[in-house]
Amino acid sequence: MANSDSSPPPHPSESRQTLTSKFSAFLAEISSILCSSRHFNKYHRRKSGFPLPLPSSLIADNSPLFVNVLDGIFGQVLKSMHEIQKSLQFWQSRAEGTDVQKIYFMVLERGPRAFVGETIHMVARCVKEGSPVQYFCNSASNTISKNISALTSLQYFLATFLSQVYIEVDKHNEMLINNPNKAFPTLLMKIDSLFLMLETSINNQKEFYINYSCALMFEKLHVSINHDGSQEDMPSVKFFADHIQQNLTRLDSYTSVILSRCQKPSRLTLHWLRYTCSAVGISACTFWLLRHSRVMGSSDLDDWFREAKESITGFWKSHVEQPLISIRDELFETFRRRHKGVIEVEEVKLTEDSLHRMLLTFIEQTKDQKIPKNASDQEMLEIVMARYEVELMHPIRNLFSGELARGMLIQIQKLKLDLETAMLELDQILKANEINFAILAALPAFFLSVSVLMLGRSWVARDKGAEGRGRLARLQRRLLLAEIERKIMEIQSFENDNLEKAEGLHGLVLYNLDLLYKAVEKHAMETGEWISLKHDLVNLGRLGNPSMRLQSEYQLVLTSHRMERYECMLPSLKRH
Repeated sequence: MANSDSSPPPHPSESRQTLTSKFSAFLAEISSILCSSRHFNKYHRRKSGFPLPLPSSLIADNSPLFVNVLDGIFGQVLKSMHEIQKSLQFWQSRAEGTDVQKIYFMVLERGPRAFVGETIHMVARCVKEGSPVQYFCNSASNTISKNISALTSLQYFLATFLSQVYIEVDKHNEMLINNPNKAFPTLLMKIDSLFLMLETSINNQKEFYINYSCALMFEKLHVSINHDGSQEDMPSVKFFADHIQQNLTRLDSYTSVILSRCQKPSRLTLHWLRYTCSAVGISACTFWLLRHSRVMGSSDLDDWFREAKESITGFWKSHVEQPLISIRDELFETFRRRHKGVIEVEEVKLTEDSLHRMLLTFIEQTKDQKIPKNASDQEMLEIVMARYEVELMHPIRNLFSGELARGMLIQIQKLKLDLETAMLELDQILKANEINFAILAALPAFFLSVSVLMLGRSWVARDKGAEGRGRLARLQRRLLLAEIERKIMEIQSFENDNLEKAEGLHGLVLYNLDLLYKAVEKHAMETGEWISLKHDLVNLGRLGNPSMRLQSEYQLVLTSHRMERYECMLPSLKRH
């Protein structure tokens, strides 16, 4: 029997309001915790980044509080947009993948719990309906498109807010110079109204409430300025700063909640299977090593370490120490080796002189005539060989009474001279190439050292994206510039009734300019181009202002072409 006192179920709108109020209280609690846990100045300025259009006199005036507050708004929104952009790029890359890649993501890149659940689901669908490929493709596409839609909407709202803040600061620029005490409260009250507009825009996006059950609630500033411009009972600058900081903290908490639901998986989640296999492999290797260690009473590890030490020592001596010693000896003991080479040349000279005298004596005794002193050994040798051929007609008789034996001895002397000459040349060739042989022996150690150095360098100096120094970093900077130009051209093509869309694109222009600003600042300072380049970057930010859309496209083309001539924006350092 039903209880007669049971109350009717709450209306959906009442439950939504209750949930919204609870979430707002939750955000407020998080904000208070974050504010109380900070041990640094909450009004600190950004170290670097695209600047707001503030007067230089205010920036140089010892960083007043309201300048820090404005800079903090700009930096906080840009930081949130950067986190959104990283997740958005991930989901867009997954959306462009094939069906196999989408299934791989659904099963193997969402963690072990998703792996088990999707595997069970896949087996169940195979038993009931056959192939579950289409189901997984549709499920992956829905998940990816949902996250892309949520991140794109949130990024668009933040970009619109960023553009509106930038435009308001630009509008109050002259007033900030002439009367900053009056301009700053007016500007902050306008920014407070922009916070409320951002709250309305995000809360009207049903996608956030339906999918993520959360609402954004900012603190409202109950202060007004008289129509005559008087500022009686106007709160202090610190009051405005605290109020803006509370709203920024709530905005940060809200974006963190949205990102926690649709941000890209962490590296550990994406590669959990690889890490699990690595952990299992390392555990198996550790257990295997323990079995062969002294802990288990085995001496295998000691023997392996001794053999490895001997191998490393042998490699060091063969490919490092001995080649270096050979190169040192070749470079610093040239005189000693040259002296030894002179002695060898003198020995060959003695053999050559002995052969010359033997030829000369043989010809004088057999021809009974004097030979000119300038006769060459080759000419005399031809005469000896002619006589030798005649003596060979009667070898037995001439061996005892002729000149056959002397001719054979002369040929032996000639053979000795040829052998010594060849050995001397070979020795000279080997000595000339000793340093080459030593270098060849040292090549394995050299290549190993270079590989270790390259790996260490790549590990220490990791890829810094567009802020790096290589060809890829320069390419990314040029892509950022191309994206900025494209969005500015889109802004200039809009009509007056598309102001909101233009403001969102202008915010994205400011975000990309901030990335480009940080990427080129260090390199442009090194080349002395920073002052001019900074002026051109600020110029691009103003060209993207929707209120300046009537400027001709010629200025945009002129500015972009001038920027492409900077050294840090060139396609590459050098091309051979």
